Amino acid sequence: MLLKSCLLLLCSVVALSTANSYDGYKIYDINAQNNFEKQLMLRLSQNEDFDFFDLPRAADVATRVMVQPKDQPSFEELLRRFNVDYVVVDDNLGATLAKEQLESHSERFMEERATARSISFTQFHRHAEINAYLDELAKAYPSRVTVQTAGKSYENRDLKTITITNGDGRKDKNVIFLDAGIHAREWIAHAGALYVIYQLAENFMANAALLKDYDWVILPVVNPDGYEYTFSSSRMWRKTRKPAGTCTGTDGNRNFDFHWGEVGASSLSCADTYMGPTSFSEPETQVVRDLLLSLTGRGKFYLTLHSYGNYLLYPWGWTSALPTEWRAIDEVAQAGAAAIKSSTGTKYTVGSSTNVLYAAAGGSDDYAFGVANFPISITMELPAGGSGFNPTTDQILPFVSETWTGIRAMAQKVIEKY
Repeated sequence: MLLKSCLLLLCSVVALSTANSYDGYKIYDINAQNNFEKQLMLRLSQNEDFDFFDLPRAADVATRVMVQPKDQPSFEELLRRFNVDYVVVDDNLGATLAKEQLESHSERFMEERATARSISFTQFHRHAEINAYLDELAKAYPSRVTVQTAGKSYENRDLKTITITNGDGRKDKNVIFLDAGIHAREWIAHAGALYVIYQLAENFMANAALLKDYDWVILPVVNPDGYEYTFSSSRMWRKTRKPAGTCTGTDGNRNFDFHWGEVGASSLSCADTYMGPTSFSEPETQVVRDLLLSLTGRGKFYLTLHSYGNYLLYPWGWTSALPTEWRAIDEVAQAGAAAIKSSTGTKYTVGSSTNVLYAAAGGSDDYAFGVANFPISITMELPAGGSGFNPTTDQILPFVSETWTGIRAMAQKVIEKY
């Protein structure tokens, strides 16, 4: 067993050296202070050679972008020409990622798990491990937990949902539907979904009130192909893995058939925000669509977990106009933000996607609200870790427990209202 573990660790190290290493890539924080500088960032974000991690409207929030070595001299010269303030927060992302992944592999090798379960919150888990955990819970709590394969990814991986109830056998309860990981590199989102599952299934007595009149349906990994690719080949990969034109992958959160392709999505197949050749071109977004539509009427709260930015966002994403019912959604989101602020001091910004960030059509939250008729639909952007998408393993538990505080408060507000 020791030899096998050592060989696995060695293979992991070799894999790191042969994958997309991001050697020499820099991460910049750009302090755009006025409308001209914000518009400059927006224009630059349309260049597929630059990877903008976030693009906030607020003047007091920095824009973070990853730039490959060949583009750094011209990028920095452009910023200097327009007197745009910036700082380099990571001058070699490749070295940072290699160090973090080696530490993670070492921790996995050394860790003696304290519980009988196959999941912990001291490391990031692969897709197969996550699915195995769901199956373990179904066996351990057969009266309260069921697991189903909702569909297959492009590369034929199982997209499994877990339904958690209180076991009273009542049919047709209202439903809270949560998903995570439509963007592959946002590892803390998957961990956040796992922590919700852990709390509801394994810490049932403390959370029984959340399951009295509601069932929870959770899809913890929407994009398993992309997620696995971030482990094996390219840590900052965002999209699905289905071939697209001369490139690979579609941005799943631009692929939903609600004002699809109208704004904030690219028609270029190599772009990170590629909307796909058609709406619902990806088997993974088809699975989410079918789950949402199957819950129409019962579904009262759709929550999709992302990272990063400390945002609680709601429709619309395709226009700055607000839906008629925006106050009800805002009330739920504000409850989550207030609970987190009270618990840890972390501040979440609340508002519609377009007004807090920028317009981006074809998102799952707009579809859930506008088509599947979930009265409450929210995107939760968890905090940044490391240089953005790469929290350390030490940050997992603090982040996901804080996230759970907000999710629990939002669920309580939804249960109270509906």
